[in-house]
Amino acid sequence: MTDQPDISPPGWLSATVQTYLRVYHRHEVRVDAPVPDRPVLFVCNHGFGGVIDLNVAAFVAARQAAGVTRPTTAMVHQIAWTLGVGSVVERLGGTPGSREAADEAFKAGHHVLVFPGGDVDAGKSWRDRNTIKFHGAGFARLAQEHRVPIVPVVTAGAGESLLVLSDGQAAARALRLPKLLRIKALPLSVSIPWGVNLGVVGLLPYLPLPTKLVTAVMPEMVPEADESPEELAERVRQAMQARLDILTDGRTPLLG
Repeated sequence: MTDQPDISPPGWLSATVQTYLRVYHRHEVRVDAPVPDRPVLFVCNHGFGGVIDLNVAAFVAARQAAGVTRPTTAMVHQIAWTLGVGSVVERLGGTPGSREAADEAFKAGHHVLVFPGGDVDAGKSWRDRNTIKFHGAGFARLAQEHRVPIVPVVTAGAGESLLVLSDGQAAARALRLPKLLRIKALPLSVSIPWGVNLGVVGLLPYLPLPTKLVTAVMPEMVPEADESPEELAERVRQAMQARLDILTDGRTPLLG
């Protein structure tokens, strides 16, 4: 195997993260089906975040709860390297998201982790916090070409860790951020310690509210005969949305 990043943190860090999730966010993990013992493409939804997203930590905990031992390489938005924290992301098992990086990870026998919604999904408003938004079908094409199953992992609750008033996509376009920084959303939010701000929370750490998190590791999904990448991507999104709807049915914000 080639040397590839692995999202498995050191033992002390893993224990710290899981304790934080369990105590502060009362995190629950539901493993709907075993993860196959061969490389898979993990597909996750965003809660809220940029450099930091609770759903990433929730995935790490869920991965361990599901008994996954195969290394996992995470595809991460380029903004982390633009902001100068890429080295930290790399030490935690992330790499700049690209087709070449994913190809290398699969070649090394790793699982690959993607968040297909990118900052569009990560910057959702409070109103859309329980809606999964994908941006493109590249992940589906990747799974088809490498002939690996897709394992969806859905987390509910992270979108309640602060109040997002607007996703700020219009503001991002006005500032030409999609071209300059590959940022398509500039959320207007209320958070601790930043108060009311535009975009800052997506780029800097914030103190999340003690929202309850629930993560479901779903059964594997494989491409159907003659299914286009777009059709597969939408089928995965619909399956994840249906699972998220169950997780959030009757949910009280923050309390779960």
